[in-house]
Amino acid sequence: MTTTVNPPTPEQQQGIGTRLRHGREAIAQRWHDAPRWVRWVALAALIAFFYALPNKEFYQYLGPIPTTGSNFTQVLFTVSIYVLLAVGLNIVVGFAGLLDLGYFGFFAVGAYTVAVLTSPSSDLKTLWPWLLVVPIAIALTMVSGVMLGTPTLRLRGDYLALVTLGFAEMIRIAAVSSEFLKGQRGFNQIPHPPGKYADGKPFFGVLDARPYYWLVLTLIILVVIGVRNLTHSRVGRAWISIREDEDAAQLMGVPTFKFKLWAFASGAAIAGLAGALFAGKQNFVNSQNFELLNSIIILAAVILGGSGNIVGAIVGGGLVAYMIERFRGIELFGVELYEYRFLFFGLVLVVMMIFRPQGLIPNRRRAAEFKDRRKEVIVGE
Repeated sequence: MTTTVNPPTPEQQQGIGTRLRHGREAIAQRWHDAPRWVRWVALAALIAFFYALPNKEFYQYLGPIPTTGSNFTQVLFTVSIYVLLAVGLNIVVGFAGLLDLGYFGFFAVGAYTVAVLTSPSSDLKTLWPWLLVVPIAIALTMVSGVMLGTPTLRLRGDYLALVTLGFAEMIRIAAVSSEFLKGQRGFNQIPHPPGKYADGKPFFGVLDARPYYWLVLTLIILVVIGVRNLTHSRVGRAWISIREDEDAAQLMGVPTFKFKLWAFASGAAIAGLAGALFAGKQNFVNSQNFELLNSIIILAAVILGGSGNIVGAIVGGGLVAYMIERFRGIELFGVELYEYRFLFFGLVLVVMMIFRPQGLIPNRRRAAEFKDRRKEVIVGE
């Protein structure tokens, strides 16, 4: 005797989706209604979890989470760099609403600044210490953000995206063809961050990636605190007004050009910091580190996590970097899945844009907008 199972009707599917949305909203509301001390304890526990994550004594009990085809601590460092970049790009795209396709160019400026001023293979032969060069790299990326934004931020939408795309390509081509930037030969012997153990052994060595991950994680926390305070200030409110309706903001007296320039400079500074950290860890920088695809991946991470939400940007950046590296060393029917990692990544993006276009953790305003649009579609039907 066989039984047939009828597929759910469109009304049933809609009801399932509604119950899921109500469940997520209930969880979010419960979190916001919890006492302040409960939220602080939960946040402290989460931070402690991430600090303990690169220790083998801890992550060996996490089941399939640790990567098998690559060093897990190295993957965590890569993930942390992507998270830092996503937080910076979220300022430009998520808060100010500016479509930037060349964000990785600022990352390259920060990395090359460190390489040129510290590496023995540089033509300048300055050999400055890494810690001294980091603020210079941040300052130069801010200046490059202002230089790019001053003539171009009067453009909007696709036109601005094309200009930023051209900026990233200019940086890449300069890195490939310029003798001063060494092309694919690159810069070697870039110094690591300072610090030594009691026995004189350097804290930031070559084999152990844990100190670099802890350093980037600490800086992510500081950057998130700074960005959160900035977005709750007059500057953040101006960014949101520009994102929602630039013409209306300008009519209300908001100096839109100035605040868009602030967004570009702030995002560029965070990218420059990430580039300086990357150069100090890798000990080597060349033109192959800064492909245009990386800018697209960072932008996709912000949209995937939830544009305009700091937590969403963190989740998106971490998931994208981890998802790409997770396929390394995994074979299926004799096929190395790592070769098809961007195919799987693209499929995930397509599915997300169909079923959750607002991102995994959207900000409240954006979630409300999509909710209103769904009501309009239902009414229209």
